[in-house]
Amino acid sequence: MRKKMFEVFAAAVTRLAAAITLAVLLFLIVFILIKGLPHIKPSLFEFEYNSVNVSLMPALISTIIITFVSLLIAVPLGVFAAIYLTEYAGRGNKAVALVRITTETLSGIPSIVYGLFGMLFFVTALDWEFSVIAGACTLAIMILPLIMRSSEEAIKAVPDTYREGAFGLGSGRLRTVFRIIIPAAMPGILAGVILAIGRIVGETAALIYTAGTVAQVPADLTRSARTLSVHMYALSGESLHTGEAYATAVVLLVVVALINAASSMAAKRLGGKM
Repeated sequence: MRKKMFEVFAAAVTRLAAAITLAVLLFLIVFILIKGLPHIKPSLFEFEYNSVNVSLMPALISTIIITFVSLLIAVPLGVFAAIYLTEYAGRGNKAVALVRITTETLSGIPSIVYGLFGMLFFVTALDWEFSVIAGACTLAIMILPLIMRSSEEAIKAVPDTYREGAFGLGSGRLRTVFRIIIPAAMPGILAGVILAIGRIVGETAALIYTAGTVAQVPADLTRSARTLSVHMYALSGESLHTGEAYATAVVLLVVVALINAASSMAAKRLGGKM
């Protein structure tokens, strides 16, 4: 009887927690839509920014560029590091344990610390100044632990029978990893990439100190730029375009939803082929 009562209580608590989480999420989305939709207007999507239209289009383009460059740096490093830790490093290796502890520690560092590091190293020491490449490198370091850990867990989740079958057919380790293991783990790897994209798109503190706040489309990676989150922060801080800041939040919400939807579709297709 006690066991049954505990199960009923645990199920009720679980449903309540899920309901509260869903309610908070819906409240945030509805609040942003109510505040932002009335201020959506064509002038916000003009290619050139000025103090009158406070266009978000340059920030949107800069967000896409910084996200792409950050992933281009972090994803190969994170995935290959995960492959080494799971497939090549021996089990019980002390170096592997040290790398995992370090990775978990890096995941808990506040973004402002990454921003200060990026400013001191990329902006000042390397003399890159405020630029897209400085911001992208800082974000790559920030999301590397996330991609690395999610990729490692996805690869570890692949059944050993896949490896044994490939080895039994005469396949080498490298061929097994890239033709069998990685395709099977791809949905989990993409899940980590989705989370990394969400962190990049929503990051503000680290980019203010590295990429700057110039509201123009960067001509190249050495120019300063602002992302949508920095643009929203700048508008709300000025207190003159609060409505446009909420409108930017709506666009940011839509962008994140589209990216997540596209990544989820890709993960399902890759998973269905296995």
